[in-house]
Amino acid sequence: MKKVIIVLVWVVGAVFSANAQDKMQGKTPKTISLEQTPGEFTQKKIAVSEGTYFFEIVNKGVGHDVGFVLVEKGKDISKPENHIQTAYVTEAVATGMTQRSHPTELTKGEYVYFCPLNPTATDNTLVVQ
Repeated sequence: MKKVIIVLVWVVGAVFSANAQDKMQGKTPKTISLEQTPGEFTQKKIAVSEGTYFFEIVNKGVGHDVGFVLVEKGKDISKPENHIQTAYVTEAVATGMTQRSHPTELTKGEYVYFCPLNPTATDNTLVVQ
């Protein structure tokens, strides 16, 4: 009986995994690359189409680690619950290095991005059309 349950759990897990992979196929995430220099992002405004994106953050001579925060425009950026957490880089970005976020689904609207570690302006804009 234990073997039957184990096999059943394994089969169900495999089916769910295959379905998740099928949904991601055909939706290869694109990359939005952003460069940070001391106190600012070099790109202040970006426009993209709806879709799934990686955020690639480059630390160009800041002198310490940087990060990345994305928030829907109009929401309180000081509250972490408003941050789009999949857009966080997977680890802090050291000087001269590049890090990426997890895939992030962007829908139509406006977003602001900033780095609290650098710190940068909080009015950098990402428009999703």
